[in-house]
Amino acid sequence: MVHENRVSGGVETVSGDRLLPEAARIAEHLLAVQQRVNDQVDLLQASLMPDVRRRLGLGEVETVDVSDLVNARIAGLSVVVTPEAVATVLPLSAASAATTRAGRRAMTGIVTGTDRRLAVIAGPCSIHDPAAALEYAAFLARMRERQAEDLEILMRTYTEKPRTEVDWKGFAYDPYLDGSNRISVGLVATRMLMGRITELGIPVAAEPLNALTPQYVNGLVTYNGVGARNVTDQTARERVSGFSAVVGFKNSPEGSIEVAVQAVVSARAPHEFLGVDRHGMTAQLSTTGNETGHVILRGDKNGPNYSAEHVAATRAALRARGLPEVVVVDASHGNSQKNHLRQIDVVHDLAGHISGGEPAIRGVMIESNLVAGRQDLDQRDPGSLEYGKSVTDACVDPETTEALLAELAAASRARRAAG
Repeated sequence: MVHENRVSGGVETVSGDRLLPEAARIAEHLLAVQQRVNDQVDLLQASLMPDVRRRLGLGEVETVDVSDLVNARIAGLSVVVTPEAVATVLPLSAASAATTRAGRRAMTGIVTGTDRRLAVIAGPCSIHDPAAALEYAAFLARMRERQAEDLEILMRTYTEKPRTEVDWKGFAYDPYLDGSNRISVGLVATRMLMGRITELGIPVAAEPLNALTPQYVNGLVTYNGVGARNVTDQTARERVSGFSAVVGFKNSPEGSIEVAVQAVVSARAPHEFLGVDRHGMTAQLSTTGNETGHVILRGDKNGPNYSAEHVAATRAALRARGLPEVVVVDASHGNSQKNHLRQIDVVHDLAGHISGGEPAIRGVMIESNLVAGRQDLDQRDPGSLEYGKSVTDACVDPETTEALLAELAAASRARRAAG
């Protein structure tokens, strides 16, 4: 486990196993401040709005009972920390900023073809234990140094999990894994964790599920993947059109490549939409469009879609829309049919395509963790979890990951040598 304490950005950097308690302490202070701010906003609006109504020539407000019409199914409403407050207490360090800047430059180069290496996004299906995540990050740092000439390696730091029905929604929403849903603590802890990983020199990848969470890790994420369940969502496409990070779109759970291509077209265009600013306030956002958008092939419920024929069909669909023929392949999910060991076969086949000169495959995703496999999360007893093993999709272990990275590095080297 990672145990060192040091100071970064004026804030003491706590050990991995102390990160969550420290996040709770920070969140407690920020929530107290935010409650005071909200109270002042309420008072100010209450004092100003009557005069606004008078100047508009509006009459007196009639008292109407709307309790059965408004928030009828809201069981509670709590104050939450704001992105600005979290960033003020936990600013980006120079090392983190340098890592993200270099990572985005490298990933943009790979997507556009000016950097002819291969990108690999490896890491846990989802983060649930900061200490284990930092231990895994140390492993990946060694792999980055070893394979730097051939691979640009990023770490999966997914703290939000999309759900088909109902289940644990991720570290950002329920950091204690017990159904307590202390979201403010999870948001603070997510920023702290991404800060620590990027300080190690490892660019991070994420999968944002709503308009709010990306604000809390602004400046820390190199790559954002839009998941299969969200790829058809207009608001998701609009949001990433303004992201500073590189973005990819997975095919739908049913296997549609066309919806991912449509998402790329949409994300590359400018948009006007409602969002939030750094204070968490509603704002109209104007975006320039994100030219890094590309398709991620992740397979579907009926089988894999990473074969040479699938890649060729995806290239044709992109070409027909006048888009760059860029593909990233997810070795897990539908392509492995949820069997983590099949990732080995997927990577082996992809390495063959790449070394054979296939130019469209620019990146590979691998689900990997300290311990192979997966385990069920019992929210009544989260302390019983095995250290370093996934609580969502099954992952391969570091030894297997090391071998997969070596195979992909050799393939990348061969492709470059072949011109």
